[in-house]
Amino acid sequence: MASFKIAAPDEYLAITGMGIKSVKITKAAWVWPFQRCMRFSVQPHDYSMNLQAMTKEKLQFLLPVVFTVGPDINQRGANAKYGEVRNDAVSNDAHTAAQGLAGAPADDHGREDQGDSLIKYAMLLADSGNNGKGANNHQFLENIVKGIIEGETRVLVSSMTMEEIFTEREEFKRRIFRNIQTELNSFGLIIYNSNVKELKDAPNSIYFESLSRKAHEGATNQARIDVAEAQLRGNVGEAKRKGEQDRELAKINAETAVQKTERDIERAQAEAVLATRKTELNRDVNIAAITANRKTEAQDEDLKREVEIKRAAAEMERLRASDVVKASITREAKQQAADAKAYEIEAEAKANFEKNKQTTDAGAYKIKVDTDAAAYKTKADAEAWSYAAVRNAEANLQKKLKEAEGLAAMAEAYAKLGQAFGGPAGLLQFMMIEKGTYVELAKANATAVHGMQPKISVWNTGPEAGSGGDGVGAIAGAGQSSTATMRNIYQMLPPLMTTINEQTGITLPEWQFGRMAGQMSQLERGEGDAKANGKQ
Repeated sequence: MASFKIAAPDEYLAITGMGIKSVKITKAAWVWPFQRCMRFSVQPHDYSMNLQAMTKEKLQFLLPVVFTVGPDINQRGANAKYGEVRNDAVSNDAHTAAQGLAGAPADDHGREDQGDSLIKYAMLLADSGNNGKGANNHQFLENIVKGIIEGETRVLVSSMTMEEIFTEREEFKRRIFRNIQTELNSFGLIIYNSNVKELKDAPNSIYFESLSRKAHEGATNQARIDVAEAQLRGNVGEAKRKGEQDRELAKINAETAVQKTERDIERAQAEAVLATRKTELNRDVNIAAITANRKTEAQDEDLKREVEIKRAAAEMERLRASDVVKASITREAKQQAADAKAYEIEAEAKANFEKNKQTTDAGAYKIKVDTDAAAYKTKADAEAWSYAAVRNAEANLQKKLKEAEGLAAMAEAYAKLGQAFGGPAGLLQFMMIEKGTYVELAKANATAVHGMQPKISVWNTGPEAGSGGDGVGAIAGAGQSSTATMRNIYQMLPPLMTTINEQTGITLPEWQFGRMAGQMSQLERGEGDAKANGKQ
């Protein structure tokens, strides 16, 4: 499926395949089926080498060089001309691809020739097998470029002497550039910049070191000679200048002495004139001083008289103003006393006001603090009481719940015991027996009748009543009387127990009646045996 490819600013597209004779170089194009497209960069790279070469005199040395080499994007051949005429790369690609897909041969405008440097460069990258990208591709180009630079440089150096290399440095550089560029044209590459650095000694060689030492020693010796000559010229010039200086100094000293004498004479004359003028000036000054003193004394007398007159007038004014001043002083004193009294009253009023205000504020603050404290205490007490009430209610609730649970469990246990004993009556009899209720009743009855010593008379008027004349008959009669009495008591028990049951709800156990029945049977059998023995 066709796709439109666009190269980056530092890239080109190399397209091969259907409709293209060799390689098509462009910045943007449609890539049709049965066509392949490769991107390749045209950025130049620096190649630095430290070549070991040998001159015509068999002198070995190291030649450091740095070359900046990259694709020649200006040498485009027929493809560039076609692009310049059409000025539409997309239209050219679409036209060429359409002709190729239709089976029509490409026209002259679409042909590719070997004059295009980018075609050569693209073919070179294709030979590297890395599709124009990656470090291996750069290594491939570096090996080719360094091989060309090393070979051409060694060939050129071997045909020149060391002196020619040094004296014709620019010509040497131009010849290296020309020879290397000729070889790089075959790959579509161009040298953008070349730099040949300072020559160095090869291993085990001291040629440049010896030349440097020779030049250094020569320069040092020449410098020493120049210094000595400079010192000679300096010493001679110094002595010459010193002599001229001494002569000039002597001449100047002589002229100075003559001029000094002339100046002394002139100074003496000037001093005499000055002394005369000083005398005259002192006389004039004394006369002026005496005249000034006299005038001063006269003026002083006038001033004293005027002062006395003014003093007398002032004394009169003072005496006249004395009473007025006293009155004014008295009035001002009274005014000041009144002002002071008013100030004291005002200050006292202010102090009382401030004191009352402070007292009122303190009372209000104290009332507020007491109110806040009471409110806080009331609130705290209410919260504490509420909390205690809640806790007590919860505790009572838990207690009631526990008691209810205990009663429910006890009721359930009593229900089970009642079922085990045949009903509530059996359970009640069991509990009375277990708790010793019957024993307590017996003890209470015994305590009630203890010490009463009752007299019981038994009257038997029934058929069993009788008296025997002999002793055997008396014994038999006595036996029959006791048995009948017990039988009568036993017959009286059921109505008595029924009454007890109706009044107290207590039912005596049936085994009690069974025991009494057994005892009655034994008594009846004993009476029968006694009767039988009596008859015999």
